[in-house]
Amino acid sequence: MDIGNIGPIVLAFIGLLLALTVHEAAHAWAASRLGDPTARLQGRLSLNPAVHIDPVGTVLLPLLAFAMNAPIIGWAKPVPVDGRYLKNFRRDFMWIALAGPASNVLLAILASVMLRTLPLMPVSVGAIAVVEPLLQFAFGFFRINILLAVFNMLPVPPLDGSNVVAALLPPSMAQQWDHIRQYGIFILYGLMFSGVLGTLIGPPSRFLSGLLL
Repeated sequence: MDIGNIGPIVLAFIGLLLALTVHEAAHAWAASRLGDPTARLQGRLSLNPAVHIDPVGTVLLPLLAFAMNAPIIGWAKPVPVDGRYLKNFRRDFMWIALAGPASNVLLAILASVMLRTLPLMPVSVGAIAVVEPLLQFAFGFFRINILLAVFNMLPVPPLDGSNVVAALLPPSMAQQWDHIRQYGIFILYGLMFSGVLGTLIGPPSRFLSGLLL
């Protein structure tokens, strides 16, 4: 690895960690608002990245993406949901699932605002020294959140899109759909190593990026 690329990679990983932390905290917040205190009581309603890190989705998968020069994607430790606390499990579980990608869209909007306003700062030697790294981070943060929002809406377990599909299917079909969950990680790796993953998330990511920028 070129040592000159270490700085951008570190910034990208920090952005990814922040995006995943907010994503999982949004799941926990939505669950708490809908009556399930499980995640809150386990400390998951938190912006502390340490409580959300998943060794595979937060560390291994991003490192593979860096090594393969692929889109930086990943996930954190799933937020627990106890359906006994939800008034309408299927409906409420869908909203809890959607809260994560929605939080990434909101973060992407915030990053787009930064990208529009930072170049308007007064030009000086000191300002340039601060603005350029911030612009680099904001662009990477924008891109990561767009990718995470689209990636997590794919209908593949354990991603949020799969939970949304399960909530929309008739109960009998939802049970059959849930049987795919045990194969989800293998499907994801297959999509990644075959290059199909980029084909799936590329067009909607570009469309969403165009809307926000």
